[in-house]
Amino acid sequence: MDTGRFRVPAGALDWAVAVSVAALLLGTGLSGQHPAGERELLGAVLLAAGGLTLIGRRRAPIAVLAVTGLCAVGYEAAGFEVLAVSYLVAVYGAVRAGHRALTVAVSVALLVVLPFTALVFRDGPAREAFAQARNVLEIAWLIAAFAAGEALRQAERRADEAERTREETARRRADEERLHIARELHDSLTHQISIIKVQSEVAVHVARRRGEQVPETLLAIQTAGREATRELRATLEALRDDDTSPPQGLDHVPELVERARAMGLDATLTIEGQRHDVPAAVGRTAYRIVQEALTNTARHASATTVTVRIAYRPEALAVQVDDDGKATPDDAPVPGLGLLGMHERITALGGRLHAQPRNVHGFTVQAELPVERGS
Repeated sequence: MDTGRFRVPAGALDWAVAVSVAALLLGTGLSGQHPAGERELLGAVLLAAGGLTLIGRRRAPIAVLAVTGLCAVGYEAAGFEVLAVSYLVAVYGAVRAGHRALTVAVSVALLVVLPFTALVFRDGPAREAFAQARNVLEIAWLIAAFAAGEALRQAERRADEAERTREETARRRADEERLHIARELHDSLTHQISIIKVQSEVAVHVARRRGEQVPETLLAIQTAGREATRELRATLEALRDDDTSPPQGLDHVPELVERARAMGLDATLTIEGQRHDVPAAVGRTAYRIVQEALTNTARHASATTVTVRIAYRPEALAVQVDDDGKATPDDAPVPGLGLLGMHERITALGGRLHAQPRNVHGFTVQAELPVERGS
């Protein structure tokens, strides 16, 4: 909503509105009856200032509301009877930003101050003073500006809720599809691969007991069966996220580090920043990143030490896993199922992943997951 149909930048639109309102106020004020001399100069400055202040209506709506109100009081005291267009635009912006109660309070105060300003600085009966104050700020225009800001605020809120609902629906359907795929893989492939694995291992065992040379093709089938079983188990674990087991998140990362130590790695865990709540999906993804990285380190890296760092930042959660394995900068990372699964999980959350050899030796996995925190 901050950019129009033709994608006009919000800052350019704010400048255009501010300059237009300032020009309108100056033109209206100087073309009608107005004082001369220093009061004319003061009033013209306040008219222009009230309009140009609207440049900051998105960043500081309450401050703009107060400044435009003071400018309206000032140029009325100087002798200008000009509708406070800048204040009405500020009311619209403040209500749109959600500051309804404060906007009402400031507006009521301004409706009280303007007549007294006219009584003090203008000559004539009280009826004329009140009429002059009404020319500066009419209640009907004030209500219209308030209603317009509230209507747009409600429309934007409904649009945001609709977008969140669509995202939640899409995420739920994706989860259901993953469960369906996991069940299909389990039903159709697990049994067949297990048969291949068992039969090949039995054949190798029998051949060795008989003192026969095991064919290379049979050994290849045995190795492929073991690897396929491991990869299928990892894939099913990544796909399946149902209620049969509690979801694992950041609280379970220390268990992964302890498990890595049990496998002979000198593993350390470092938590940086002030810990705060993160969405469940972010926590699960961080857990999976650490799990996959530690698994790859233990099985393929020939490493002795591994460091896990989790950094809590205001708008993101950073996860980094470094090892001192055999990888060198000249080695290109092989995009296996683990890295592909990590990349898909992180991309789905709008994050970034860097998995590559370190400068000297070893491998690093760095992920940044955006965190939407409520106000």
